[in-house]
Amino acid sequence: MGFVREAAVSGTFYPDNPKTLQRDVERYLNNAFLDILKGDVIGIISPHAGYMYSGQVAAYGYKAIINRTYDTVIIIAPSHRMYFDSVAILEQGSYRTPLGMVDVDEEIAVEILKKDKMVSPNVEAHRGEHSLEVQLPFLQTVLKRFKIIPLIMGNQAFDICEKLSICIYDVIKDKNKKFLVVGSTDLSHYNPYFNAVELDTVIVKHLEDFDPPGMIKDLESNKCEACGAGPMVTTMILSKKLGATNGKVLKYANSGDVSGDKSGVVGYVSSVFYKKHEQ
Repeated sequence: MGFVREAAVSGTFYPDNPKTLQRDVERYLNNAFLDILKGDVIGIISPHAGYMYSGQVAAYGYKAIINRTYDTVIIIAPSHRMYFDSVAILEQGSYRTPLGMVDVDEEIAVEILKKDKMVSPNVEAHRGEHSLEVQLPFLQTVLKRFKIIPLIMGNQAFDICEKLSICIYDVIKDKNKKFLVVGSTDLSHYNPYFNAVELDTVIVKHLEDFDPPGMIKDLESNKCEACGAGPMVTTMILSKKLGATNGKVLKYANSGDVSGDKSGVVGYVSSVFYKKHEQ
């Protein structure tokens, strides 16, 4: 059966009862009102807070891929619990949530592991990390069958983002599979409401413009901030390599919009990168 990474934050970040969780995710999706996106969605940027705060924002990105088919979802997330100078992959086994098991695409994972020493097997980095796990119930709801490549960045330096995107692209570019890339990040943390919106607007613009160099420049000069800056930038670069031509921000909000407490808020964004269909 292999290693099973058990749910670590069910009952805290999202409900641990399968029926309640399914109902909540479907409600978020039903409340996400989107225009039909005319193109192939290749990448998503999605938040990773507790569902009561960021679930509705996350639903916008995942609604954009309802009725689409992907063989493998590459999920790139930041490490909150431990630092390590590499990217941690779970190269075999499964992740479990209350909605069931999601298997690792072991063939692709092993190839990525062999391709670059920057990527290493590290079960401990995955065991309690929430930023990757919270993406799964949404994926399990909107996609019928899929496998995952779970990656957690211990080092989010921008040269690592470039190397990781090249590593993954070189492995998957000639595969006869359909891939989706998900980058997990929240935005500014614990700034007063209007300061947070000002900071987050910088990121929103770079996502809409699909501009990785501009994003990196403004992150480095502290004009904006994101706890998953590395996964976000890697997803942008990799999505471009995989053929995405456009970015679209589907929803922005922050915790103050939910709680009403605007003294110190956390920002959330949902965006997609897609290949625009020719008219």
